[in-house]
Amino acid sequence: MPPMLATKGDRVPEGSDWVHEIKWDGIRSIVDVGPTGLQVFTRNGNERTREFPQLAALSSLGRTMLLDGELAAPDDVGRPTFGALQRGGQARLYVFDLLALDGRDLMPLPWHERRAELEALHLGDEHWVVPATYDDGELLLEATAAQGLEGIVSKRRSAAYRPGVRSREWLKFPHRPRRSVVIGGWRGEKGSDARLGALLVGEPTPEGLVFRGRVGSGLAGRAGVSLLPLLGAIARADSPFVTPIAKTDAVGTHWVEPVVVVDVESLGVTHDGRLRQPSYRGTRSDLTPADLEGQS
Repeated sequence: MPPMLATKGDRVPEGSDWVHEIKWDGIRSIVDVGPTGLQVFTRNGNERTREFPQLAALSSLGRTMLLDGELAAPDDVGRPTFGALQRGGQARLYVFDLLALDGRDLMPLPWHERRAELEALHLGDEHWVVPATYDDGELLLEATAAQGLEGIVSKRRSAAYRPGVRSREWLKFPHRPRRSVVIGGWRGEKGSDARLGALLVGEPTPEGLVFRGRVGSGLAGRAGVSLLPLLGAIARADSPFVTPIAKTDAVGTHWVEPVVVVDVESLGVTHDGRLRQPSYRGTRSDLTPADLEGQS
Protein backbone atom coordinates (compact mmCIF):
# COMPACT_ATOMS: atom_id res chain seq x y z
CA MET A 1 0.00 0.00 0.00
CA PRO A 2 1.47 3.41 -0.95
CA PRO A 3 1.68 5.87 1.95
CA MET A 4 -0.01 9.25 2.20
CA LEU A 5 2.34 12.04 1.08
CA ALA A 6 2.84 15.65 2.12
CA THR A 7 2.81 18.67 -0.18
CA LYS A 8 5.57 21.26 0.09
CA GLY A 9 4.15 24.21 2.01
CA ASP A 10 4.75 27.94 1.62
CA ARG A 11 4.03 28.95 5.22
CA VAL A 12 3.74 26.96 8.44
CA PRO A 13 0.04 26.88 9.40
CA GLU A 14 -1.04 28.26 12.74
CA GLY A 15 -3.89 27.45 15.09
CA SER A 16 -5.34 24.51 16.96
CA ASP A 17 -6.48 22.77 13.74
CA TRP A 18 -2.86 21.81 13.02
CA VAL A 19 -0.18 19.69 14.69
CA HIS A 20 3.51 19.58 13.81
CA GLU A 21 6.09 16.79 13.69
CA ILE A 22 9.80 16.51 12.97
CA LYS A 23 10.53 15.50 9.38
CA TRP A 24 12.85 12.50 9.58
CA ASP A 25 15.59 11.95 7.00
CA GLY A 26 15.33 8.27 6.10
CA ILE A 27 13.35 5.64 4.18
CA ARG A 28 9.58 6.00 4.32
CA SER A 29 8.22 2.63 5.37
CA ILE A 30 4.94 0.82 5.86
CA VAL A 31 5.35 -1.96 8.45
CA ASP A 32 2.74 -4.72 8.56
CA VAL A 33 2.93 -6.45 11.94
CA GLY A 34 1.20 -9.83 12.22
CA PRO A 35 0.99 -12.36 15.05
CA THR A 36 3.85 -14.46 13.66
CA GLY A 37 6.02 -11.91 11.89
CA LEU A 38 6.14 -8.66 10.01
CA GLN A 39 6.86 -7.20 6.60
CA VAL A 40 8.57 -3.90 5.77
CA PHE A 41 7.63 -2.10 2.54
CA THR A 42 9.10 1.09 1.06
CA ARG A 43 6.84 3.76 -0.39
CA ASN A 44 6.99 2.21 -3.88
CA GLY A 45 5.94 -1.21 -2.58
CA ASN A 46 9.33 -2.96 -2.45
CA GLU A 47 9.66 -5.42 0.41
CA ARG A 48 12.86 -4.95 2.46
CA THR A 49 12.05 -6.97 5.57
CA ARG A 50 15.33 -8.90 5.63
CA GLU A 51 17.35 -5.69 5.84
CA PHE A 52 15.79 -4.75 9.19
CA PRO A 53 15.77 -7.88 11.42
CA GLN A 54 15.83 -5.64 14.52
CA LEU A 55 12.14 -4.87 13.95
CA ALA A 56 11.07 -8.53 14.25
CA ALA A 57 10.28 -8.19 17.96
CA LEU A 58 7.36 -5.88 17.12
CA SER A 59 5.38 -9.04 16.32
CA SER A 60 5.89 -10.30 19.88
CA LEU A 61 3.78 -7.48 21.34
CA GLY A 62 0.61 -9.48 20.79
CA ARG A 63 -1.08 -6.96 18.49
CA THR A 64 -1.57 -6.83 14.74
CA MET A 65 -0.72 -3.38 13.39
CA LEU A 66 -0.14 -1.47 10.20
CA LEU A 67 2.38 1.28 10.92
CA ASP A 68 3.59 4.24 8.89
CA GLY A 69 7.00 5.66 9.71
CA GLU A 70 10.55 6.45 8.68
CA LEU A 71 13.61 4.23 8.99
CA ALA A 72 16.76 6.21 9.75
CA ALA A 73 20.10 5.71 11.47
CA PRO A 74 22.08 8.10 13.69
CA ASP A 75 25.02 9.96 12.20
CA ASP A 76 28.24 10.83 14.06
CA VAL A 77 26.45 13.36 16.28
CA GLY A 78 23.30 11.31 16.80
CA ARG A 79 21.00 12.88 14.19
CA PRO A 80 18.81 10.36 12.33
CA THR A 81 19.83 10.48 8.66
CA PHE A 82 19.40 8.61 5.40
CA GLY A 83 23.15 8.90 4.74
CA ALA A 84 24.05 7.08 7.96
CA LEU A 85 21.55 4.37 7.05
CA GLN A 86 23.24 3.94 3.65
CA ARG A 87 26.61 3.60 5.37
CA GLY A 88 25.36 0.64 7.42
CA GLY A 89 24.14 2.41 10.54
CA GLN A 90 21.70 0.63 12.85
CA ALA A 91 18.21 1.66 11.73
CA ARG A 92 15.46 2.81 14.06
CA LEU A 93 11.80 3.06 13.08
CA TYR A 94 10.22 6.45 13.82
CA VAL A 95 6.48 5.61 13.90
CA PHE A 96 4.16 8.53 13.19
CA ASP A 97 0.87 6.90 12.17
CA LEU A 98 -1.25 3.85 12.93
CA LEU A 99 -3.33 2.68 9.97
CA ALA A 100 -4.84 -0.55 11.31
CA LEU A 101 -5.01 -2.26 14.70
CA ASP A 102 -6.16 -5.80 15.48
CA GLY A 103 -8.09 -6.02 12.23
CA ARG A 104 -9.68 -2.54 12.48
CA ASP A 105 -9.13 -0.10 9.62
CA LEU A 106 -8.19 3.24 11.23
CA MET A 107 -7.48 5.17 8.03
CA PRO A 108 -10.95 6.80 7.78
CA LEU A 109 -10.51 8.24 11.29
CA PRO A 110 -9.19 11.77 11.81
CA TRP A 111 -5.49 12.10 12.61
CA HIS A 112 -6.07 12.93 16.29
CA GLU A 113 -8.01 9.68 16.86
CA ARG A 114 -5.37 7.58 15.10
CA ARG A 115 -2.69 9.33 17.16
CA ALA A 116 -4.51 8.54 20.42
CA GLU A 117 -4.67 4.85 19.46
CA LEU A 118 -0.96 4.91 18.56
CA GLU A 119 0.09 6.50 21.85
CA ALA A 120 -2.03 4.00 23.79
CA LEU A 121 0.18 1.18 22.44
CA HIS A 122 3.16 2.60 24.40
CA LEU A 123 5.61 1.60 21.67
CA GLY A 124 9.16 2.30 22.73
CA ASP A 125 12.39 0.40 22.20
CA GLU A 126 15.92 1.00 21.02
CA HIS A 127 14.73 -0.08 17.56
CA TRP A 128 11.43 1.84 17.33
CA VAL A 129 9.90 4.95 18.83
CA VAL A 130 6.82 7.17 18.55
CA PRO A 131 8.22 10.72 18.31
CA ALA A 132 6.54 13.66 20.01
CA THR A 133 4.21 16.11 18.28
CA TYR A 134 4.16 19.89 18.81
CA ASP A 135 1.57 22.66 18.76
CA ASP A 136 3.89 25.52 17.72
CA GLY A 137 5.07 24.87 14.16
CA GLU A 138 7.21 28.00 13.76
CA LEU A 139 9.09 27.26 16.96
CA LEU A 140 9.65 23.66 15.88
CA LEU A 141 10.89 24.83 12.48
CA GLU A 142 13.46 27.07 14.15
CA ALA A 143 14.53 24.34 16.58
CA THR A 144 14.99 21.71 13.88
CA ALA A 145 17.05 24.15 11.81
CA ALA A 146 19.32 24.84 14.79
CA GLN A 147 19.77 21.10 15.41
CA GLY A 148 20.54 20.29 11.78
CA LEU A 149 17.43 18.15 11.31
CA GLU A 150 15.56 17.63 8.04
CA GLY A 151 12.61 19.94 8.74
CA ILE A 152 9.00 19.58 9.88
CA VAL A 153 5.65 18.21 8.67
CA SER A 154 2.40 19.98 9.61
CA LYS A 155 -0.76 17.86 9.69
CA ARG A 156 -4.41 18.84 9.97
CA ARG A 157 -5.82 17.17 13.08
CA SER A 158 -9.06 16.25 11.31
CA ALA A 159 -7.34 14.61 8.31
CA ALA A 160 -8.16 11.04 7.39
CA TYR A 161 -5.33 8.89 6.02
CA ARG A 162 -5.46 8.75 2.22
CA PRO A 163 -3.05 6.11 0.82
CA GLY A 164 -1.05 7.21 -2.21
CA VAL A 165 -2.43 10.76 -2.15
CA ARG A 166 -0.18 13.83 -1.97
CA SER A 167 -2.41 15.95 0.20
CA ARG A 168 -2.45 19.58 1.32
CA GLU A 169 -3.70 18.33 4.69
CA TRP A 170 -0.08 17.31 5.26
CA LEU A 171 2.46 20.06 4.52
CA LYS A 172 6.23 19.60 4.55
CA PHE A 173 8.83 22.27 5.30
CA PRO A 174 12.35 20.92 4.65
CA HIS A 175 15.43 22.92 5.64
CA ARG A 176 17.88 21.32 3.29
CA PRO A 177 17.64 22.24 -0.39
CA ARG A 178 17.51 18.54 -1.28
CA ARG A 179 15.60 16.88 -4.08
CA SER A 180 15.44 13.52 -5.76
CA VAL A 181 16.44 13.34 -9.44
CA VAL A 182 16.97 10.65 -12.08
CA ILE A 183 20.31 9.75 -13.64
CA GLY A 184 20.30 9.99 -17.44
CA GLY A 185 24.04 9.73 -18.09
CA TRP A 186 27.49 9.78 -16.56
CA ARG A 187 31.03 10.91 -17.34
CA GLY A 188 34.30 9.46 -16.16
CA GLU A 189 37.03 11.38 -14.41
CA LYS A 190 39.21 13.40 -16.74
CA GLY A 191 41.29 11.00 -18.81
CA SER A 192 39.65 7.84 -17.47
CA ASP A 193 36.27 6.11 -17.46
CA ALA A 194 37.39 3.77 -14.70
CA ARG A 195 36.28 6.29 -12.07
CA LEU A 196 33.02 8.20 -11.95
CA GLY A 197 33.47 11.94 -12.47
CA ALA A 198 29.95 13.34 -12.90
CA LEU A 199 26.28 12.42 -13.26
CA LEU A 200 23.86 14.00 -15.72
CA VAL A 201 20.51 14.19 -13.94
CA GLY A 202 16.97 15.18 -14.75
CA GLU A 203 13.48 15.62 -13.38
CA PRO A 204 10.55 13.51 -14.62
CA THR A 205 7.70 15.56 -16.11
CA PRO A 206 4.61 14.65 -18.18
CA GLU A 207 6.67 15.58 -21.27
CA GLY A 208 9.63 13.36 -20.28
CA LEU A 209 12.93 13.69 -18.44
CA VAL A 210 13.99 17.35 -18.24
CA PHE A 211 17.73 17.99 -17.90
CA ARG A 212 18.77 19.59 -14.58
CA GLY A 213 22.53 19.62 -15.00
CA ARG A 214 25.69 17.78 -13.99
CA VAL A 215 26.51 16.57 -10.49
CA GLY A 216 30.21 16.14 -9.74
CA SER A 217 30.55 16.84 -6.02
CA GLY A 218 30.08 14.00 -3.55
CA LEU A 219 31.09 11.19 -5.92
CA ALA A 220 34.60 10.54 -4.61
CA GLY A 221 35.43 7.30 -2.84
CA ARG A 222 32.85 4.59 -2.20
CA ALA A 223 29.94 6.53 -3.72
CA GLY A 224 31.43 6.58 -7.21
CA VAL A 225 32.79 3.05 -6.98
CA SER A 226 29.40 1.56 -6.05
CA LEU A 227 27.48 3.51 -8.72
CA LEU A 228 29.60 2.58 -11.74
CA PRO A 229 28.54 -1.09 -12.04
CA LEU A 230 24.91 -0.10 -11.59
CA LEU A 231 25.12 2.44 -14.41
CA GLY A 232 27.06 0.11 -16.67
CA ALA A 233 24.21 -2.40 -16.53
CA ILE A 234 21.64 0.09 -17.87
CA ALA A 235 23.60 1.66 -20.75
CA ARG A 236 21.80 2.93 -23.83
CA ALA A 237 22.94 4.49 -27.10
CA ASP A 238 21.14 7.85 -26.99
CA SER A 239 20.16 10.56 -24.54
CA PRO A 240 17.04 9.87 -22.42
CA PHE A 241 16.42 13.61 -21.90
CA VAL A 242 13.69 15.45 -23.77
CA THR A 243 15.78 18.61 -23.31
CA PRO A 244 18.44 19.26 -25.99
CA ILE A 245 21.84 18.64 -24.38
CA ALA A 246 24.58 21.18 -25.08
CA LYS A 247 27.83 19.90 -26.56
CA THR A 248 29.74 20.79 -23.38
CA ASP A 249 27.51 18.37 -21.45
CA ALA A 250 27.11 15.69 -24.11
CA VAL A 251 30.76 15.13 -25.09
CA GLY A 252 32.17 12.13 -23.28
CA THR A 253 28.83 11.20 -21.70
CA HIS A 254 27.66 7.60 -21.38
CA TRP A 255 23.86 7.54 -21.60
CA VAL A 256 21.76 5.27 -19.38
CA GLU A 257 18.14 4.25 -19.02
CA PRO A 258 16.44 6.77 -16.68
CA VAL A 259 15.59 4.38 -13.85
CA VAL A 260 18.03 5.20 -11.02
CA VAL A 261 16.90 7.83 -8.51
CA VAL A 262 19.45 9.75 -6.42
CA ASP A 263 19.27 12.54 -3.86
CA VAL A 264 21.19 15.77 -4.44
CA GLU A 265 21.59 18.97 -2.48
CA SER A 266 22.00 22.29 -4.26
CA LEU A 267 21.76 26.05 -3.86
CA GLY A 268 18.54 26.15 -5.85
CA VAL A 269 17.97 26.35 -9.59
CA THR A 270 19.46 28.77 -12.14
CA HIS A 271 17.38 30.83 -14.57
CA ASP A 272 17.81 28.10 -17.21
CA GLY A 273 16.63 25.30 -14.91
CA ARG A 274 19.96 23.81 -13.84
CA LEU A 275 20.77 22.91 -10.26
CA ARG A 276 23.23 25.35 -8.65
CA GLN A 277 26.33 23.65 -7.23
CA PRO A 278 24.64 20.25 -6.76
CA SER A 279 26.16 17.58 -4.55
CA TYR A 280 25.37 13.85 -4.62
CA ARG A 281 23.89 12.57 -1.33
CA GLY A 282 22.91 8.98 -2.05
CA THR A 283 21.03 6.49 -4.20
CA ARG A 284 17.32 6.06 -3.45
CA SER A 285 16.52 2.40 -4.04
CA ASP A 286 13.21 3.03 -2.27
CA LEU A 287 12.02 5.41 -5.01
CA THR A 288 11.21 5.11 -8.71
CA PRO A 289 11.08 7.97 -11.25
CA ALA A 290 7.28 7.84 -11.09
CA ASP A 291 7.44 8.68 -7.37
CA LEU A 292 9.06 12.04 -8.13
CA GLU A 293 6.14 13.62 -9.94
CA GLY A 294 4.79 16.46 -7.82
CA GLN A 295 7.69 16.39 -5.33
CA SER A 296 8.23 20.17 -5.45
